[in-house]
Amino acid sequence: MRVRLALLILLIVAQAGSRELPHARFFRIGAAEDAQPHPHAGYALMGGGADLDNAFRWLCERADGGDLLVLRATGGDSYNPFIQGLCKLNSVETIVTPDREAALEPLVAAKIRQAAAIFIAGGDQANYIRFWRGTPVESSLRDAIKRGIPIGGTSAGLAILGQYIYSAENDRSDDKDLSSDAALADPFYRQVIVSPDLLGIPVLRGIITDTHFDIRQREGRLLVFMARILNSGQASRIRGIGVDEKSALLVESDGRAAVVGRGEVDFFEADRKPEVCQPGKPLTFGPIGLDYARAGESFNLKNWSGGHAGGTLSVRAGKISLEPMM
Repeated sequence: MRVRLALLILLIVAQAGSRELPHARFFRIGAAEDAQPHPHAGYALMGGGADLDNAFRWLCERADGGDLLVLRATGGDSYNPFIQGLCKLNSVETIVTPDREAALEPLVAAKIRQAAAIFIAGGDQANYIRFWRGTPVESSLRDAIKRGIPIGGTSAGLAILGQYIYSAENDRSDDKDLSSDAALADPFYRQVIVSPDLLGIPVLRGIITDTHFDIRQREGRLLVFMARILNSGQASRIRGIGVDEKSALLVESDGRAAVVGRGEVDFFEADRKPEVCQPGKPLTFGPIGLDYARAGESFNLKNWSGGHAGGTLSVRAGKISLEPMM
């Protein structure tokens, strides 16, 4: 009898060990059952750094008291108590998808379909691209946007919202951050990779974004991304949005947008192919229109107007010059 019992225990342990454990991790606070709200579309483009209370409140308001979902590839549930403390929501849940296998788990896509608002955390946008593209996570996010679910992202989470994405796929630990100097000196530098649309946000078509903009001096590399897109023939006009840390651009579905936070948001537009955009040669590109808006000011993404006219930029042999508005 003891031998049979021991064999049975070993069999149960062996079967349990053979089951594949889920890769995704789920953290939820608030009500256990989902609410049935009426969300309102909108997009919170956050530049990174300290999180902005008013940007999250704006996103929460559009959730109509429903269930807000935080998506990330690393980390834990730190956003849950922060957001719950700011907003009146039915629940806040974080899902961590640390690999592609996690993005294939049916429960992850089901949670996205049930969300009344979605926030994509910072980290490494290459993870989001590698883990989500071609999976139910991507298709569920695209469907959520079509249904008018509000969505926001900070840092890497913002980087993947535009039609064009700086993928950061060739970044390494020894040179993690692509500098403007490196990109301007060689627009085909190995870290300069622009990936296609991941989420399909209509109001952000024709746009590429960048984050931590002023403090990390990223104007030059954003201009390189724009030049590469035009040079490839993918578009005849390209627009770029650079968002400072501790700042956000809050965008309505019709293109009306407002800046909140402590910094500013820069808006770039170009419709000519670069004169020189070749491997190993400094970039020559322009003219590029520049506008900007600060906290409390507005901009319209549909007609690309508002804020302040900053002038016209040109890049000559990798060096940027500005001709200010008279």
